[in-house]
Amino acid sequence: MGSTCVSLAAPVSENDVSKRFIEVIGGDNKIHTVDLEEEINNELLEDLSRHARNRYLLFTRSNPSSSQVLVMNNADSIRSSNFNRNHATVVVAHGWASNHNTNLNPAIRNALLSRHNVNVIILDWSHLAMSSYALAISGLPNVGRGLGQFLAFLSSVTGASLQSMHLVGFSLGAHVVGNAGKELNGRVGRVTGLDPVSPVWENNRNALARTDGIYVEIIHTNGPSRTPNNNVGDADFYPNGGSNQPGCSNSICNHNRSWELFAATISNNHLVGRRCSNLREVEANTCQGNTLVMGNAVANKSGSGLYRLTTGNRHPF
Repeated sequence: MGSTCVSLAAPVSENDVSKRFIEVIGGDNKIHTVDLEEEINNELLEDLSRHARNRYLLFTRSNPSSSQVLVMNNADSIRSSNFNRNHATVVVAHGWASNHNTNLNPAIRNALLSRHNVNVIILDWSHLAMSSYALAISGLPNVGRGLGQFLAFLSSVTGASLQSMHLVGFSLGAHVVGNAGKELNGRVGRVTGLDPVSPVWENNRNALARTDGIYVEIIHTNGPSRTPNNNVGDADFYPNGGSNQPGCSNSICNHNRSWELFAATISNNHLVGRRCSNLREVEANTCQGNTLVMGNAVANKSGSGLYRLTTGNRHPF
């Protein structure tokens, strides 16, 4: 993977929530120690809140590699685009220290358009994501609410139903799409969180929650699994136990494996989890319950519980 492909806000150590400093993976593939009590530039934060700076980049089979920009409160930008109300819509949100060019975006976009005739909207929230970690956390709820308001506007202009929308977020981006779901009162068809757990979000009302969509699915790849409130979706998947991924030698690789696995399931729909009674079964790989396919692009997917599965060490896993 290139140096621009990692966008991250997942912890790589078991620092206690109450500690001021935590270790975070940055977009440069390095581990950064960030100060959770860093002084926030409130003037800048208010400016970001007052002025919607989210960018919405539309890709369809008619324009699979060149985006069309959709603009909030500009109906013409939507009507003149290739957006099709009769197709499902998938929104993809990157994480911290990255932008719309991060590798997860084209990987998921290309997988979607090669197998499904859908509207793909890449959310670029780099105006905030490229700031300090503390500032990004503070402003993230507004980014998510802005996305939710845009999707409501998109629905009003086109008649596309919220139930046909699937919001996908990686790392901090998972909490972005969670806040969009909150803004829409949980009416979007599906929310997928790709390795979103961080001590920053424990007991945080702005964290991704199972009420943020009709169906909420989480893919955990950079554990540990025994984290309070770790199971936040209707269905929580723990590939290979949710911590150490085959073929990975560090936490950066483990964390990115969440979007790599998700993209692979869009193309192949082949990774099947076995339901577990509790996290002890997840860790021991002794789950004996019913099965549920992980990932894929089905907007009206359903299921519940904890799931463990085993993958290979390279694409398509």
